[in-house]
Parts: sequence; structure tokens; C-alpha cells
Amino acid sequence: MNIEKCTTLEEAREKIDAVDEEIVKLIAKRNEYIKQIAHFKTSVDEVKAEERISDVISRVREQAIDLGLSPNLINDLYVRMIDAMVESEIAEFNNAKSF
Repeated sequence: MNIEKCTTLEEAREKIDAVDEEIVKLIAKRNEYIKQIAHFKTSVDEVKAEERISDVISRVREQAIDLGLSPNLINDLYVRMIDAMVESEIAEFNNAKSF
């Protein structure tokens, strides 16, 4: 990971704002793939995919540790994000099945 050395508070804040923009774009991109996945599933239980969620959480916790981040922070962020995206996927699933 390449982090530039900032020389002012303003510069550091600009870098953070740019990172935040990228994070939001990546979350939106992830959500679009989640919506696509709904079309490959045959039931709401399959949409919920508890085993897959556990695998994702384990993987991102390990990545957080490798990057020197709090695995609990990443865990909490991902649990909240996945919960919201599962709801989005269920809506997409139900919408796709109604046609």
C-alpha cells in the first residue's frame, strides 16, 4: 500500500476525502454484483447464504490483521454492509421472480 506523506492538515483531509469517495464507489460496485447474484439463486434461504457470509467475514478479518487494522472494526463494518446488501438482494430476488 502506497501512502503519500502529507505536509498540511488540508492536504491530509483532501486525501481522506478522495479515499472516502473511492470506498463509496467500491461499495456501490459490490452492491451491483450482489444484485446480479440474486438472479442465480432459487430461494430466499439461498440468498441469505450464511456460510458465504461467514467466509467473507473471516477473509476480511484476516486481511485487516495483515494491514494493521482492527479486525473488530472491519467485522462490524462488513456485518452492517452485508446485512443491508442481503436485504437488497432479497428485494432483487423477489422482483426477478415476480416476472
